Amino acid sequence: MKKRITEQDYLKAHRKASREEEIARHGRPVGQSRVHRSKKAYDRKKTKAGV
Repeated sequence: MKKRITEQDYLKAHRKASREEEIARHGRPVGQSRVHRSKKAYDRKKTKAGV
C-alpha cells in the first residue's frame, strides 16, 4: 500500500527543515514571536543580576 504525503506531513517536514537551518545558521533557535526590548528600557532583573 502506498503512503500518500498529506499537506500536514509537508508542513511538518518544512518546519523541521527550517528549524534545523536556523539552528545551523545562528547556533541556536531564534524566537520569532518575541517582542523586541529596547536596551535603554529600565529592567530591574537585569540590573540586579550584576550585583
